[in-house]
Amino acid sequence: MLVRWLCLLVLRRQIVSEKETIAIETALKLDTLVGDIEDAVMSSMNKNLRTSRSSGFEEVRLHAIKTLKTTEEILSSVARRHPRWARLVSAVDHRVDRALAMMRPQAISDYRALLSSLGWPPQISTLTSASKSEDVHNPLFTMEGSLKSQYCGNFHALCSLQGLQLQRKSRQLGSHKGENVLFHQPLWAIEELVNPLTVASQRHFTKWSEKPEFIFELVFKITKDYVDSMDELLQPLVDEAKLAGYSCREEWVSAMVSSLSLYLVKEIFPIYVGQLSEATESDLRSEAKVSWLHLIDLMISFDKRVQSLVSQSGILSLQEDGNLLRISSLSVFCDRPDWLDLWAEIELDERLVKFKAEIDYDRNWTVKVQDELISTSNVYRPPIISSIFLQHLSSIIERSKSVPAIYLRARFLRLAAAPTIQKFLDCVLLRCQEAEGLTALTENNDLVKVSNSINAGHYIESVLEEWSEDVFFLEMGTGQHDPQEIPGLENFTEPSEGIFGDEFEKLEKFRLEWINKLSVVVLRGFDARTRDYIKNRKQWQEKKDKEWTVSRTLVGALDYLQGKTSIIEENLNKEDFTAMWRSLASEIDRLFFNSILMANVKFSNDGVERFKGDMEVLYGVFRAWCVRPEGFFPKLSEGLTVLKMEEKQVKDGLSRGAKWLRENGVRYLSEAEAKKVAKSRVFS
Repeated sequence: MLVRWLCLLVLRRQIVSEKETIAIETALKLDTLVGDIEDAVMSSMNKNLRTSRSSGFEEVRLHAIKTLKTTEEILSSVARRHPRWARLVSAVDHRVDRALAMMRPQAISDYRALLSSLGWPPQISTLTSASKSEDVHNPLFTMEGSLKSQYCGNFHALCSLQGLQLQRKSRQLGSHKGENVLFHQPLWAIEELVNPLTVASQRHFTKWSEKPEFIFELVFKITKDYVDSMDELLQPLVDEAKLAGYSCREEWVSAMVSSLSLYLVKEIFPIYVGQLSEATESDLRSEAKVSWLHLIDLMISFDKRVQSLVSQSGILSLQEDGNLLRISSLSVFCDRPDWLDLWAEIELDERLVKFKAEIDYDRNWTVKVQDELISTSNVYRPPIISSIFLQHLSSIIERSKSVPAIYLRARFLRLAAAPTIQKFLDCVLLRCQEAEGLTALTENNDLVKVSNSINAGHYIESVLEEWSEDVFFLEMGTGQHDPQEIPGLENFTEPSEGIFGDEFEKLEKFRLEWINKLSVVVLRGFDARTRDYIKNRKQWQEKKDKEWTVSRTLVGALDYLQGKTSIIEENLNKEDFTAMWRSLASEIDRLFFNSILMANVKFSNDGVERFKGDMEVLYGVFRAWCVRPEGFFPKLSEGLTVLKMEEKQVKDGLSRGAKWLRENGVRYLSEAEAKKVAKSRVFS
């Protein structure tokens, strides 16, 4: 093929340019190198040479690998500098691929045979009986002389071949330097160490299908007992082979975890899924759920222990999803999201059962959280039920952190945590509706009940808002998942909304709605008690009663107002109480302004003084929560300002319009309203 390419190049033009001369020389050089590779590969397949295990056999293989590396360097240079020589590169790649297809199986076969002669794998029974790693028989540490030399040579050859293949794949896919991590594949030499151990271990696994903790313990012990030999003996060989980004410790742990995960997928999970689907009676189904959660607990505990073995190397970043997937038994859910959904369903059911018992205990709704370590608990004054709920929710979130992929964590939280929050919201809403339905919130106990429910909701709302700024939750809104794979995520448009964006909005809506209802309830009672006061239009033209600083018909309403707001203040958190009394003040301002000042009532001088005195007492009710309460009664305050003006000042001023009103501090009344208030004034 190369010769044909050369002939076409020469025949194309009689005069060969300098560029074509370079192409011819490169093609000839590659042809020679590939020929050497093919010869070396055929020699390495020679039975007599292989049987003798002479140094010549090793030399032939090393020569083939060295020639392959030289060829790859030239191909990389050609592909980079001369992209139009694609046919030449393709022809060489085809022949090299054929050579590699013969070399790799042979190298692996030789490596397996050598491992067998070393006594690998060691007897599993000796591993289980040894109490310490130092007592375990390790053939990799005990080999000596020519046997050790042969093993190191075979290991190095496998690593070199794998490194060469990674280089070729990187070039063929057009990757830039440093992106080989995209093509990360398990280390062949380590896989060959793990495979026979897996086969030997599975003979024991079959006896422990009902005791999975033994399976996890055995796999961890094997992993831990041999992990040090990976660093001390094999890592230098990997470095020598220039396999960048590979750690023998990590590859060993990853291979062991992968073998365990494969066994769980094939043998263990189908049994547990079958138990759940076949269980018809509640007791049997409950028992199957407990077994499932126990298995998950074992997986989480195992992952933490093996990850601690890896972190000791100080190389691998466990924050990266790709790395976590390789050393987590929970990676089984990547291929079986239906199992993850089942786990989330079980987790949700278990949490709701436990939470329901706490909900039904009334004391949990009345006693406040007293935790100085949680600053927000002092601000929102939540009942104990909020803290209990938060423990359940935090437990679900902590378990989700063990899931090795971001999109799976998000899926798990939407299926298990989000419905838990919805259940809490349903509970506080139901308590408020029960209180409203019984007495329309006229009783103090019902006001306390609603206030505690609002406190509980606002506390959880604040915690969710705080969590939304945490990196763990922010990652779920950075587009590192497929929204179609995560129920409930398809409606998220901005990362700031967070994984619990819908639940946060519902809690906020609940809180604002019931704060408004508290305000409306107090206003309704106040309105009912001020009807006689509002209807008595004559009082504003009568002389002021010197024995009373406030109108008698207003006393009961003010007493009611102060009593109800005090009850709410005592039980509702400060932020929401502030919103409530400000809303109440605004409604009272509107009520009195429309019912008195806008009702064509006539005010004498004494009537203005009476009205001013009444309003001062009204403002005094709110003075406990602000310095200038009259600022929250803008229409009444400005209406009084107009009423207190002299006759000439009013007549001259109103003719100047809105500008004069602003100059005299009247900003909330329209010109028409100010004129109507002024007309109600009767000057003596």
